[in-house]
Amino acid sequence: MQSDIEELEAKGKAAKAASRTLAHLPTHVKNNALLAIADSLAAREQEVLDANRLDYEAAQAGGMDEAMLDRLMLSSSRLQAIASDVRTVAALPDPIGEAFDTRTLPNGMRIERRRVPMGVIGAIYESRPNVTVDISCLCLKSGNAVVLRGGKESIHSNSALARVIKDAIREAGVPGDAVQFIESTERELVGHMLKMNNVIDLIIPRGGEGLVGFVVENATMPVLASGVGICHTYVDKEAELDAAVAIAFNAKVQRPTVCNALDCLLVHSAVAERYLPLIAAEWSRAGVEMHCDERALRILSSFSPVPATDSDWGKEFLSLVAAVKVVDSLDEALDHIDRYSSKHSEAIVTEDYTAAMRFLEEVDASCVYVNASTRFTDGGQFGLGAEVGISTNKFHARGPMGLRELTTYKWVIMGSGQVRP
Repeated sequence: MQSDIEELEAKGKAAKAASRTLAHLPTHVKNNALLAIADSLAAREQEVLDANRLDYEAAQAGGMDEAMLDRLMLSSSRLQAIASDVRTVAALPDPIGEAFDTRTLPNGMRIERRRVPMGVIGAIYESRPNVTVDISCLCLKSGNAVVLRGGKESIHSNSALARVIKDAIREAGVPGDAVQFIESTERELVGHMLKMNNVIDLIIPRGGEGLVGFVVENATMPVLASGVGICHTYVDKEAELDAAVAIAFNAKVQRPTVCNALDCLLVHSAVAERYLPLIAAEWSRAGVEMHCDERALRILSSFSPVPATDSDWGKEFLSLVAAVKVVDSLDEALDHIDRYSSKHSEAIVTEDYTAAMRFLEEVDASCVYVNASTRFTDGGQFGLGAEVGISTNKFHARGPMGLRELTTYKWVIMGSGQVRP
């Protein structure tokens, strides 16, 4: 264990040293490094997939549930998508050095804010090996070094991806120490890492409630936390029903194991008799299990729904299960969402402009939709290239976190001999 701590400390210090160089690298050097990573992911695909297969088979044998297995699994198409996201990040504007709020004071001094990197980002995450690439690339483009600590269930995948990244950036002229991967999976290392505020400037946890809560409670540096996604879709009395079916189907079925998938469907009583059988028919064909309140149960009795319990409201299912509730008004839907939302992603389907605007104004969530699936809450879909997580906090970032969310700023003041009277 002592040797693991020494490795962690050494890699943290190396990342800190590399961050000074990385903060001032020209944009074209950083972009070339990212393009080299994307090319290397394709060239070394088999190496990565072989490593991922070891993790997947071990996790499957150990009884990991389907939702987590899906997050763990890599495939040729998923690696191609990851590489595409890396290229998108390379094509995005570099936020570093951006000047804003520039003005001249009455005393003649020119003052502005200038965007700069955070320094060293620590990432602690579970299961999803794509996080290794996403966070590394966003950190590199935003001028930050990164210390990566993945979970034991994806250790082979993460280690292989980290090797690909480090080799690629070295060849492109970026310090290899800018990306550090912790090979040890000892749990005690997480606690030690959270005390390394002398070298780590910001910590980002990606995982379940237990991990995120532990990091928030124990970190000695600022935490940029991703929250649980409990996502509602409300079908209003003025909804276009065919669109409402397509939206709710996509939000639940397109990829049910992720945080932006639909968990609870709220339906106005004025359209429930017509709408619920339509969505139930589509969901049933996809194998969705419906946990319904009493009124929805009566309407959907021929679809063998399950009676909802109190625990179904405010639950992130991460599977082909959805809670269904009939409400009598927009106000009732808003009250339900306010009570059970995790402030991730919420949607209304309606042709009523007033209802849509009320929903947008009154729902307190990081992403609020009108007539669209919550599955779009994603850094890539929002044009960020990738994301380090989806924040449900209000400080300092909210929603998908991309390049700008990994920067801070400094005040720059240009004078000509002014002194304060």
